[in-house]
Amino acid sequence: MNWDDTKYFLAVARAGQMLGAANRLGVSQAKLSRRISSLEEALNTTLFERSIGGCELTKDGRAMLEIAIKIEQEFATATTKLKGAEDDVSGTIRIGSTDGLGISYLSKRLHLLSERFPDLHIQLVPMLRSFSLSQREADIAIMVERPEKGRLRVRKLSEYSLALYASKAYLKSAPPLVNIQDLHNHRLIGYVEDMIFTQELNYNTEILENWRSNIEISSSIGQLMAVQSGAGIGILHDFMAQDYPDLIRLFPENQIERTFWTVWHESMKNTRRVAAVAQFLNEMAQTDRSLFMPRYHTKRIAD
Repeated sequence: MNWDDTKYFLAVARAGQMLGAANRLGVSQAKLSRRISSLEEALNTTLFERSIGGCELTKDGRAMLEIAIKIEQEFATATTKLKGAEDDVSGTIRIGSTDGLGISYLSKRLHLLSERFPDLHIQLVPMLRSFSLSQREADIAIMVERPEKGRLRVRKLSEYSLALYASKAYLKSAPPLVNIQDLHNHRLIGYVEDMIFTQELNYNTEILENWRSNIEISSSIGQLMAVQSGAGIGILHDFMAQDYPDLIRLFPENQIERTFWTVWHESMKNTRRVAAVAQFLNEMAQTDRSLFMPRYHTKRIAD
């Protein structure tokens, strides 16, 4: 069995399709298909059920995936141990995060990480879903729900707050908004309910019982843009909303609090680049604590 074929197998298993895996590897789809067929012939089994919708692992494919991941992880650990100087941080690091944190916060600060470790190749994947660290969809991830299962290392990154927001333009022409129950008379913006991947994001009813969104957007960035444009009232992250001075924070007593968690697989615990990035993220969160948990006064809301 050729180990190079196994690398191609891992890419397809993680992407769930040939085209996505080929693009990630920078090879043609035809070449990738040939390498997978070569591996299947060497193992005398079928690893994927191929269809128009993608590639689904067979029973033998799932068993092969576990073995291939272990081999990959052992190779990464050995490489790290033999690499050289203690202060050498290099290679590729893939950071997974929620879309709001990744786009509004991390993307603006990755140059600081790159300046600190110039030999580090950084990949940021901001997506509204959970990441499988065991399958190496990310080397390190920032999650809104603390994982309770798996061989994972978990570190509390930061608490953060959310609140109701509306634009000045919307409030000028909207019905009166004196108490929280008045929200029933307004256009509300929230997540697409059946696409919420964790209960940590299902916070609408913590603000208003029987909350019903008129506009549903499966992205915190999309909700922010909709509220900022005057589409209605939504629950936004404070650290994101602060960049938009035309947004008004409503009802400070109804603030919501959540936590970001930094997570990586136990097999990566001795990998220098993972440790370095985890430390960098922790430093950034400590520096920007007031950004994630700002203090507001009632006077601002009443203005």
